[in-house]
Amino acid sequence: MTFLTALPRLSPLLRASVAFFLAFSAGGLAAGSAFALDDGRDVPRVVSFGGFCVKCDLSSRKLIGARFVGGNFQRALFVGADMRGAVFLGSNFSGADFSHADLRGTAMTGAIFQSADFTAATLTGLEALGTTFLDATLQSARLDSGTLINADLRRVKARAATFVHANLTGANLEGGDFEASSFQDADLLGANLSGGQFVRANFKGARLHGTQIGGADLSQALNFTREQAASACGDRATRLPAGLVAHQCAGQVFVFRHLP
Repeated sequence: MTFLTALPRLSPLLRASVAFFLAFSAGGLAAGSAFALDDGRDVPRVVSFGGFCVKCDLSSRKLIGARFVGGNFQRALFVGADMRGAVFLGSNFSGADFSHADLRGTAMTGAIFQSADFTAATLTGLEALGTTFLDATLQSARLDSGTLINADLRRVKARAATFVHANLTGANLEGGDFEASSFQDADLLGANLSGGQFVRANFKGARLHGTQIGGADLSQALNFTREQAASACGDRATRLPAGLVAHQCAGQVFVFRHLP
């Protein structure tokens, strides 16, 4: 069984994106000069961006439906850009600045956004599978209804971010700062929240079956219930709201497959 057929919850857009990425990978996409049409005008529609475009400045551009395939876009600027429906496949955006950008309905597969800045960005409906956001800034970002299965969100700075109705199954949020963030009605099944800070974070209706909360500070979390504490996996270092006790899941292993 392929990983495409093994993930029935993915939308047709993301399925097509994964297939597109594999086709390019098999053909050996060559790196070279980036296909970044930076001529001082808006880019209303771009078939594909790729190659080498380090520190490119595409701030405030119209990049609706753009495809970023197998390229190097480290420290590039997309501040305030309109990137609705864009596709990010196997590209490196480490240190890139997406602050205030509109990224609604984007699809990210195997992309790297390490230390990228998404401050106040709109990522509603995002579909990110096996994507890295290590050390990224998500402060005041909106990721409502997003699909972030197996996403790497370790040590993110996500104060006041919203993950309402988001699917964070198997995601790694270890060591992140989620003060005043919202996980209302989110799926955190088998996710890793260990060592995270959740001061005034809202967990109303969130599903935490098998969620790792060892060493997490949830003492001031909002709407965190006894049922959630019982279904999650904590330890002696876990801090929960008054009256709740962390449940230890000795011998239980939750495995979620990553993209190859």
